[in-house]
Amino acid sequence: MATNVQKKTNKEEIRGFAFQRVNYIMLISGLLVLSLGFLLMIGGGSEDPNVFSNGLFSFTRLTLSPILILLGYVIEIAAIMYHPKEV
Repeated sequence: MATNVQKKTNKEEIRGFAFQRVNYIMLISGLLVLSLGFLLMIGGGSEDPNVFSNGLFSFTRLTLSPILILLGYVIEIAAIMYHPKEV
């Protein structure tokens, strides 16, 4: 009975951390892409509330930033789900 417990602890020691270095790099890159997407969405308004600004409808704010935000979330999910091959 004691050998079964010892075998389980040896397997747990071999496993180590849940994430590897690759996972953390992917997590950080996903956060950077998300931040870039949200930063590109900021702005485009007018300083004077009585004046309309067409910068509100720019390509960057309406197309590029939502694509970057979705891509960032996909990278985050992939970083969590990715399991590198054990060496």
